[in-house]
Amino acid sequence: MKTGKQDMLKVYGIKNCDTMKKAIAWLDAHEVIYEFIDYKKAGVVQNHLPDWNRRAGWQRLLNTKGMMWKRLSDEERTDVDESRALALMTDYPTLIKRPVADTGGTLLIGFDDERYAQELKRGRP
Repeated sequence: MKTGKQDMLKVYGIKNCDTMKKAIAWLDAHEVIYEFIDYKKAGVVQNHLPDWNRRAGWQRLLNTKGMMWKRLSDEERTDVDESRALALMTDYPTLIKRPVADTGGTLLIGFDDERYAQELKRGRP
């Protein structure tokens, strides 16, 4: 059970993303208390990306299906490894899959209503 602000769900992303809108709508409809954090703001990605990478892996974090990935040069998209992926996500935060929801114990990458229900129902009475 969530007991304090330190345990509050933190949802990282950008508001104008369709996937973010779905996740926010789901959270609101299920009355899940959360804090939204725009990761385009200075320092957010630099401060959290190393932890997210450790917990979820850069392969799960890197959005290779979005518009930003397609806008990169062929050279930037070639031979992507952990170091290159982390540098790209730091330079272009929109390359990070959205949302990144941190329960304090679990990191949910992207939006899947079934996974959200499974992971977040524990905090409900």
